[in-house]
Amino acid sequence: MNISSFKAGKTVQRYQYKSFEPNVIDLPWHIDNDGLIMLLSLANIKLGELNAFSQLIPDVDFFIKMHVFKEGTTSSRIEGTQTNIDEALQKEEYINPEKKDDWQEVQNHVEAMNQAIGHLEKLPLSSRLLKQTHKTLMQGVRGKHKLPGTFRQSQNWIGGSSLTDAVFIPPHQDGVGDLMADLENFLHNENNPIPPLIKIGIAHYQFETIHPFLDGNGRIGRVLITLYLVSNQLLHKPTLYLSDFFEKNKSLYYDNLNRVRTHNDLTQWLKFFLEGVRSSSENAISTFRHIIALRSEAEHKIISLGKKQALAKSFLHYLYSKPITDAGDVAESLSINISTALRLIEDFIRLKILIETTGFKRNRIFAFDDYIKLFR
Repeated sequence: MNISSFKAGKTVQRYQYKSFEPNVIDLPWHIDNDGLIMLLSLANIKLGELNAFSQLIPDVDFFIKMHVFKEGTTSSRIEGTQTNIDEALQKEEYINPEKKDDWQEVQNHVEAMNQAIGHLEKLPLSSRLLKQTHKTLMQGVRGKHKLPGTFRQSQNWIGGSSLTDAVFIPPHQDGVGDLMADLENFLHNENNPIPPLIKIGIAHYQFETIHPFLDGNGRIGRVLITLYLVSNQLLHKPTLYLSDFFEKNKSLYYDNLNRVRTHNDLTQWLKFFLEGVRSSSENAISTFRHIIALRSEAEHKIISLGKKQALAKSFLHYLYSKPITDAGDVAESLSINISTALRLIEDFIRLKILIETTGFKRNRIFAFDDYIKLFR
């Protein structure tokens, strides 16, 4: 199947509406566009650089936690959630009650991503894994009554207030199981020598078109990209996330997905997707470079603390995974008393590593702001 010849599917008349029924994708594919081949080459180069770079960074898992928080915040924001990364990093008790639902959605996204990455060690990338991830994503938040962890058993739609004025109506629920089985077979078909980035680009389009869950499809579809890259060893660590690129180009993201369905233009979607991989890889490398420079600067500053340097180094490591904190958490995490924690925090404020964010004398919150800025 030439990519330029792909027929996305057809609309089928239902009772008072028409659903879009996609064609299967587990087919032999051939790239027949020179521009697409060039973009694939550039994306592969940058992704390879990111993978190599991330393996050279000591304690890279500390920094990946922040990448996951950024992804959770940004992916949720595409769907209308308003929490920013500064809020997402705070404890629930410090969150404005009006924003707790949004905050919880981001926490769920982070937990779902971390669980899914962990499950890849025992489970293949599959409908089963996506269902487990979806269950965690939707637990206790808006959409919790929409069958978390289960493929939909009723018709859904995108845009509009009902089926009669919807922007897009995915396939009928009766076909979801077979379509997802085809998608899973496509992802694991080793007899189909299609480049991995082209494969996951097609798979992401197909997943969003099937829309197998009643809610949360956008977020799971974007999680799918990272899971595929890790499970196929294109990435040693989960360091690439495309939600920031998709959000910055939100109209193009949706337009290019929809253009596949309306004009059979899979080529243009894949060009957009590959540019997202290239751009996001480049940005991730830049962020890691800034992290290395910031860490070097901070470690140089704490030399001045003399005998307290060892404890300060442990505190600095702690801040990489929890850059917004309070004295109680610091004391508990470092197994020190509260007065020692407060003195350590004051040292970090004096060294301009930490800032105090509340202006209060009690219940103060502290932020490793220069670090957080790298992910805003």
